[in-house]
Amino acid sequence: MSDQNCSGCPEQGKCDGDPQTCGMPRPTRGTMKHIIAVGSGKGGVGKSTVSALLASGLAKMGHKVGILDADITGPSIPKLLGVKGAPFSVDGKIQPPSSPNLGIKVMSINLVLEDPTKPVVWRGPLIGNVIRQFWDETDWGDTDTLVVDLPPGTADAPLTVMQSIQLDGVVMVTSPQELSGLVVEKMMHMTRMMSVPLIGIVENMSYAVCPHCGEQWEVFGPSHLDDIRKKWLVPSIARLPLDMGVSILGDAGRIEEYEKDDIPGSIARGVMGNLESAVVL
Repeated sequence: MSDQNCSGCPEQGKCDGDPQTCGMPRPTRGTMKHIIAVGSGKGGVGKSTVSALLASGLAKMGHKVGILDADITGPSIPKLLGVKGAPFSVDGKIQPPSSPNLGIKVMSINLVLEDPTKPVVWRGPLIGNVIRQFWDETDWGDTDTLVVDLPPGTADAPLTVMQSIQLDGVVMVTSPQELSGLVVEKMMHMTRMMSVPLIGIVENMSYAVCPHCGEQWEVFGPSHLDDIRKKWLVPSIARLPLDMGVSILGDAGRIEEYEKDDIPGSIARGVMGNLESAVVL
């Protein structure tokens, strides 16, 4: 778009100059070296758990990690990480609290609600404004790696994230059911539309392990991970088991302590190892 066509536009010089996205500001990344979103499109597949495990693994690798909980209507990151206490403001910047063990900084709507069980009944534009405020006005300090926990769906909230934040890519989370894969592919199509790279896929709740004989049970049916991976030409990051230990530690706000089979580390290494080759479909 020429400067002449931009004449008089309040966003002149701030957008990407593409007529199809006229008026949209450029996504920013602040001082972050890496910004990784975790999404699915599907609810109930464990996006927040994977986000928390990824953040824990990254922190144990030496990264200074933060999580932006973009799930405004169903936030769960503070509970999983045992983060308490309301953020406060210093010189107009929000100071996010940190997790007790690894110092993961967290910004979430649940931290500013008087009663975290009360619903957030807001229309899309207000949700989008809050996400932008969390991104623009939070002082992440020396955080170098940000994990963004996306909500279900492909509407206002994930759209706001992809338009406002310069993501290195999205880690997709699915479960074995074919129905889950169908909905997950909707978000994969969304990343293509928004020119956001796909880093890889995590299949959660892939199997359960018998505590007596070690046999793997495919509780939710056979995996469809390879089918999605081959169709979209993206790598598989991990297949995660159903493990009561994750639920117990998550409910206690101690998911940072989860170390079985070095799952947090394997997720973090898989994600970081695929960042440079992440594909824009």
